[in-house]
Amino acid sequence: MIPTVLAAAAVALARSLAALRLQRWNLGAPAVMVLAGILVGIGVEESIAAALNTEVAQHVAEIILAFLLFVDATEIRGGRLWGNSPKLVVRVLLLALPLSLAATMLLGAVLFPGMSWALLLVIACVVVPTDFAPSEHVVRDRRLSARVRSVLNIESGYNDGIVSPVFVFAMLVAESGSSASAPLDALGTAVSQAAKAIAVGVVLGGAVAWLMHRSDLAGWMTAQSRRIAVLLTPVVAYAGAVEIGGNGFVTSFVCGIAFRYVHRLLVARRIHRTPTPLRGHALTALTRDFGLIEDVTALLTMTMWFVVGLAAVVMVVIGVSWQAVVFCVVALTVIRLVPVLVSLIGAPIRARDRLLLGLLGPRGTTTIVFGLIAYNGLSGDAADTVLLTTVLCVLGSVVLHGAGSDPLIRRLAT
Repeated sequence: MIPTVLAAAAVALARSLAALRLQRWNLGAPAVMVLAGILVGIGVEESIAAALNTEVAQHVAEIILAFLLFVDATEIRGGRLWGNSPKLVVRVLLLALPLSLAATMLLGAVLFPGMSWALLLVIACVVVPTDFAPSEHVVRDRRLSARVRSVLNIESGYNDGIVSPVFVFAMLVAESGSSASAPLDALGTAVSQAAKAIAVGVVLGGAVAWLMHRSDLAGWMTAQSRRIAVLLTPVVAYAGAVEIGGNGFVTSFVCGIAFRYVHRLLVARRIHRTPTPLRGHALTALTRDFGLIEDVTALLTMTMWFVVGLAAVVMVVIGVSWQAVVFCVVALTVIRLVPVLVSLIGAPIRARDRLLLGLLGPRGTTTIVFGLIAYNGLSGDAADTVLLTTVLCVLGSVVLHGAGSDPLIRRLAT
C-alpha cells in the first residue's frame, strides 16, 4: 500500500511541477495519472481488486463525490443559478439528460441481454454525467461562443447532482433483488432521502454562509479560517444528511447552491456599501473563500484518475468484451449527441453550436466515483460489468475528448 501511495503522490507532484508544459502537449492531469496508475497497477495486480472492493474505499469515494458536488454547485460562472442561457440549460438538463439515460438503458439491454433494468439504470447513471476534467480548457476556450461555454459549464456542474438521486434509487433496487415490491420500496426510500437532503442542504448552506458573514463582520475570522470553513461545509453536509437518513450526495449539491447564493448576496451587499476605491479589494471576497476547497478537490480527483489506471489493470484480467467496447463508444458519441440535438430543436442557436454542445461531453470524476460505489455495492458479474464500462468509458473520454476537443473546436468554432 505505501509504495502505491508513494507512486501516486510522486507522479502528482511531478505533474504539478510541469503543469503548464504538459498542458501545451495536451497532457492534463487525467492522462498523466491514468498512465501512472496503469504502470503501478501492473506491479500490484493481485491486490487491486480487493483494495477497490472495500468499505473504506467506498466511503472515500463517497466523500470525494460530496466535495465534487459541492464545488460544482458553487463554481457556476456569473453567479446565476442557470447561467447566461437558462432556456438552453433547461433543455439540456431536463430533456437531453433523461433521454440520454433512457437511450443508454436501451443500448445496454441490447448489448447485455438478461441484465435487469435496475442494473442498466445504474450503468446509465455511471456513464452519462459529463465532467470537463479530461478537457478542462474547453469551458474557458474563447473560440467557443459565450453561450456554448455557459451551457457546458452549467450542465457539467449540475448533471451529477440531478443524476445522484436516480443512481441511489437504482442501487437500492439492484441490491434488493427481484422482489415485486422492491421498486416501490426503493422509490419511497429515495424520495424520503431526497426530501431530507434538500431540507438539510438549503438550511445548512444558507446558515454557514450567513454565519461566516456575521463572524467576519465581528472580526472573529481570518482569511485561512474562512477557507477552512468552506472546506468543512460539504463534509458536515454529507455526514449530517447520512446520519438522519438523507441522501448525502443531494445534500452536498443543494448545500453548495444555497451556500453560493447566500455568500454571493451578502458579499455583494458589502461591496455596494464599500467606498469605490476599495471595491477592487472587496471583489476578491467572491472567490478567495473557495480557493482551498477547489485545490483539495482537484487533488482528490487526481487520486481518482490514478485509481482508474489501477482499475484498468483489473479490467484486463476480467476480460474486455466487444459488447462493452461498443457500449462505451456509442455512449460517448451517439447517445450524447442525439439527445442534445433533439432537445435543441427549435432553439435559437446556430447549427455549429448545437453540434459542439452535443460532441463536447467528456466523462470524468463523477463517472469514476459512481462506478466505484456501484462496484462495491454489487457483486459477481454485475460488479465486473460496472467496473468494465466505467473504466472503458473514462479511458475513451480521455482519448476522445482530451486529445480530440481542440481539433473539433478548431474545425467547428472558427
